[in-house]
Amino acid sequence: MFQGFAECRRSGLPYLRDLYSVDVNHARLSRSVLLHWEALKMTDYSPAWWLPGGHAQTLWGKLFRREPQQRTTLERWDTPDGDFLDIHRLEAISPSPSARLLVLHGLEGTIRSHYAQALLGEAHRRGWAADMMIFRSCGDELNRTRRFYHSGETTDLAFVVNRLLAEFPSQALVLAGVSLGGNVLLKFLGERGAEVPPQIRAAAAVSVPFDLARSSRHINRGFSRVYQRHFLTSLQRKARQKLERFPDLAPAELLAGARTMYAFDNVMTAPVHGFRDADDYYSQSSSLRWIGRISIPTLLLSAVDDPFLPSAVLEEVRSEATRNPDLELDFPSRGGHAGFISGRNPFRPRYYAERRVCDFLANHLIGDVALAG
Repeated sequence: MFQGFAECRRSGLPYLRDLYSVDVNHARLSRSVLLHWEALKMTDYSPAWWLPGGHAQTLWGKLFRREPQQRTTLERWDTPDGDFLDIHRLEAISPSPSARLLVLHGLEGTIRSHYAQALLGEAHRRGWAADMMIFRSCGDELNRTRRFYHSGETTDLAFVVNRLLAEFPSQALVLAGVSLGGNVLLKFLGERGAEVPPQIRAAAAVSVPFDLARSSRHINRGFSRVYQRHFLTSLQRKARQKLERFPDLAPAELLAGARTMYAFDNVMTAPVHGFRDADDYYSQSSSLRWIGRISIPTLLLSAVDDPFLPSAVLEEVRSEATRNPDLELDFPSRGGHAGFISGRNPFRPRYYAERRVCDFLANHLIGDVALAG
C-alpha cells in the first residue's frame, strides 16, 4: 500500500488521500481513483514479442485491429474562406463532463482510422466529451476551395479550437494528434507560445514526423515505400478531382508522374499552399523547429523503430526537450508508427498509445475532475 503511494507521487499522480480531501460526489470520485490506479499499470510498455520490428507494429493496426465504432454525430462547420470542416462529436456519459478531447488524425486518415476510434473510445471510457476534426478533403466529400490540408496548416485547427472554447467556455480542453495531426498540433502550440488559452490544459502527439524533409526521404527507402505508395494513391486521386474543378491548380502531367512524396509535395502541396517548393514547405512546417516554444504540458510519444522517420531525428527532439520542461518524452525502442502493441498473447493484444496519451492528459485534469462534481 505504502509503496503504491510512493509510486503515485513519483509518477505525478495524486495520493488517494489527496483525492478524498475534495468534496465531490462518490461516483465521480470512485471513477477518478480507479483511472489513476489503472495509470500505474500502464507506465511500463513491453512491446509484443509476436510483432517483431517497426513494420509489423505499424501494419497490425491497419490490417488487424478492430476497434468498436464510437457513436459520433457529424457536424459541418463553414470556414471563413468559404470552405467547410467536418467535425465528429462524441457525447460524454455525464451531462457535465470535466473535459473535452480534440483529436487530429494523420495523413489521409478518417474517422474510421483505428487510432482515432481508440482515442475517442478511451475518452468516452473516462467520461470526457470528444471531437474529431477531419482535415479538408479527408471526409466523405471533397472540400470546396483550391487548397487541401498539409502538415503545417494550423489555421483550421485554430478555427476549431476557438469555436470549442466559445461553445464550452468553462470546460477544460485537451488535444491529441497522431502522425501528421501531431505535427500540426505541435506547430500550432509552438506558434502561440505563452499565448495558448488557459482552458487548454495539455496536449499529446503520437508518432510525429518532426522533420518532414528527412521523413519524406526515409519513407522512400526499402519496405517503407509501401506506405508511400498507399498515401500517393489516395492523394493523387483527390488531386485529379481537384484539377477537374481548378484546371490551373497544377500541371496534370507532373502530378501523374509523381512517384514519391517529395515529388507530390513539390508539384502540388507546396505551390498550392504558397510555398516556393517542397523544401520550403518542409522547412517551414516541420514541428521540430517549433517544439521549443511550447508552453503547456505536452507528451511526445514516438518509437525509435518508426518506419516513417529516421531515429536520429528523435535524438534531436531529445536535445530540444532538455531546454523545455513542458515537454515529456516517451520514446520506446519498439512500437512502429502509431502501433505500440503489447501483450503476451496475439489473440489478446493490448494497446499502449491511447492509454498513455489519456493518462498523461488526465494527470493535468485532476483539479478539473474534482471541481466538476
